[in-house]
Amino acid sequence: MSNFSYKDIYIEDGKTVLEINILPEKYCNFDCIFCPIGRSKYKIDTQKSFDEVESSLIELEKKIEDTKPELIFINSKGEALVHDKIEEIIDFIKSKGLSVRLLSNGYLLSKNEYIKIANKCDEVIGEIKVITEEHFQKVQRPIEGYTLEEYISNMAYFNKQYKGKFIFEITIVKGYNDDNKSVKKIKDVIKEISPDKVIVVRMDDEIFKKKLGVSDERFEKISKELLNL
Repeated sequence: MSNFSYKDIYIEDGKTVLEINILPEKYCNFDCIFCPIGRSKYKIDTQKSFDEVESSLIELEKKIEDTKPELIFINSKGEALVHDKIEEIIDFIKSKGLSVRLLSNGYLLSKNEYIKIANKCDEVIGEIKVITEEHFQKVQRPIEGYTLEEYISNMAYFNKQYKGKFIFEITIVKGYNDDNKSVKKIKDVIKEISPDKVIVVRMDDEIFKKKLGVSDERFEKISKELLNL
């Protein structure tokens, strides 16, 4: 039985993309209050063994044959790097001659064992959602001992040695990082991390959109500021 799940194939920048979740349920090092998947029942930052991946890889191979993607996007329920077979999964995808994009929240990207895995990917996405330590602890509810400063420096550290395309995704959250002071701080973070590409998004989940979504006008203004550095 396969533990993987998939989204419908789509086209992005002229490439056919197959999006895959490799976790059976949510395992993450954060427990963000606005996570669309829900609470983190399993809050971890070390690798965990799930069922054998053989049947999942057989299913993935069939999916690849049927959909003929050019890029496989590993976008999982939580932090994909905690899957103890993620390196095997990436190697399998690469053996098919396909590019791999990995979404990680980015906190683990300074640890040697995770750097080694992420370096195998053609693209890695790191992200940020709040810009003060108080909000980081209150809203993202990380594993004890985590700090926002380390979170940012971990991504910067990783990207300095990374040869692939590092994408930095910034989520604008009303009341947390949409004021001018926060936008200035985010600009400084972008300069520190020095990503190859910046993506600015906002809350689009219907449950959180009303309370935490910024207006079209404000979002457009912030986006222009952050994308034109």
